[in-house]
Amino acid sequence: MLDILEAAGWPIWLLVATSVLTLALIIERLLSLRASVVFPKRLPSQALDLLRQGNISGEALMRLSDQAPLGHVLAEILLYRDETNTYRIAAAEDAGKDVAYRLNRYLPALSTIAVVAPLLGLFGTVVGMIDIFASYTPEGGDPAQLARGISIALYNTGFGIIIAVPALVFHRYFRSRVEEYLHRMEREASALNRIINRGGPR
Repeated sequence: MLDILEAAGWPIWLLVATSVLTLALIIERLLSLRASVVFPKRLPSQALDLLRQGNISGEALMRLSDQAPLGHVLAEILLYRDETNTYRIAAAEDAGKDVAYRLNRYLPALSTIAVVAPLLGLFGTVVGMIDIFASYTPEGGDPAQLARGISIALYNTGFGIIIAVPALVFHRYFRSRVEEYLHRMEREASALNRIINRGGPR
């Protein structure tokens, strides 16, 4: 591996740093966007239990909100259960915007990496081409420098593509997962709101 990095020249270190950042972002999002973290199955029933109690304490709402992003939306609806339906929906939408921002965190960075990584690889290719042209002199070419220029160009191009493809794939995957979660949260929030509108659980 060290031989490859040495053959790829100094531009490869930009791609190495980018690959480390990409891996860190992917791992962080894989952990943060697990269904058990974002959408625990018991949360809707817990919200209904709180609604049945009638007198909901602020501490209970805080615990519900802190459990998961879904809990934050449901707690907001319960907090304004005595307000008008329009007011409650507006509060839930504001909470949903906060949740959407948290779930989409770092996804723009992955998208940027998917675009930038090939450009960094292209930069390495340009550096390699410069070495190739520099190897030619009126007296003839330097085979060692020519070979080094070719290796720099090819390695950097390849590394740029290798980094960009997973970044793009995981960006699309995480975006679809976030959209699914937000859709499910909207349905759960609407269900809880309808229960409140009809006078509570029966």
